[in-house]
Amino acid sequence: MTQHTDKKPGPVVVGVDGSPCSQAALRWALAQARLSGSAVEAVAAWQYPQVYGYTYGWVPSMPDGGEFAKTAERALRETVTAVRDQLDDPAEVAVRVAEGHPVEVLMDAGRNAQLLVLGSRGHGTFTGILLGSVSQHCVQHAPCPVVVVPQP
Repeated sequence: MTQHTDKKPGPVVVGVDGSPCSQAALRWALAQARLSGSAVEAVAAWQYPQVYGYTYGWVPSMPDGGEFAKTAERALRETVTAVRDQLDDPAEVAVRVAEGHPVEVLMDAGRNAQLLVLGSRGHGTFTGILLGSVSQHCVQHAPCPVVVVPQP
């Protein structure tokens, strides 16, 4: 017996860190959302840097006086605006900034998503790695289907 539900599918969630790969992932997510009539949620993660273990009192510089969440949100909104401005009649994008490791934040966002879209590499990967560590982990453990968009 088939059960019919009117439950709307979850959003197309896309991880955005501002890198060229994440911009390509956002473009792909917007196109997929248009085809499927879905919402898009662009997600960025931030975390406090480790401030122990530095020698001679040196600590990493803090963006905007340590306001990491605001800095991450501004970068996310700028990236979303830049990508949407390149498209004709793009879908609306909800933005979400969350504290935590990118893997944890994306796994949480994927719980209610119909699809998780990621770039193949972000800002934090070493040159030459084919698939970044965050994308690799999400491919293996995400609670929803994952699309990895290759480097443009």
